[in-house]
Amino acid sequence: MEIGLGILRIVTGLVFAAHGYQKFFMMGTDGVTGFFSGLGIPLPGIAAILVSTLELAGGLAFAAGIFTRLIAIPLALDMAGAIFFFHSGFFVPKGIEFVLMLLVSSLALAVGGPGAFSVDGMTGKRGQRS
Repeated sequence: MEIGLGILRIVTGLVFAAHGYQKFFMMGTDGVTGFFSGLGIPLPGIAAILVSTLELAGGLAFAAGIFTRLIAIPLALDMAGAIFFFHSGFFVPKGIEFVLMLLVSSLALAVGGPGAFSVDGMTGKRGQRS
C-alpha cells in the first residue's frame, strides 16, 4: 500500500508541476490572467499567480513528498475550481475526467499520507506515513 501511495503521489505531483510550468512559462501570467478573466474567476490576476505557483511549487513538493497532506487540500480545491469554472460533461475536450482524477488523487493522499519514497517519511513528520 505504501508503494502504491508513493507512486500515486509522485505521478500526481509531476502532473501538477507540468501544468504549473505551462502556466508560468508557456502561457505566462498575462495569458493565465486573461484566461481566468474570460471564465469569470474572481481576482484573475491574483488567482493566476496563486494557481500557477500552487501547481508548480506545490506539485514539485507533492512529488517529493514534502508536506504532502497539507499541500493535498489546496491542490484538490484547485481542481474543484477547475471543474466549477471551466470543465463540463465527462469527456474531453472540456470534460471533468482528468481534473476529477487529480482531485481524487489529492484527496486520497490527504487521507492516506505520502506513502513510500517521501521526504515526509524520511524526516518522520508527525501524522505522515513513510
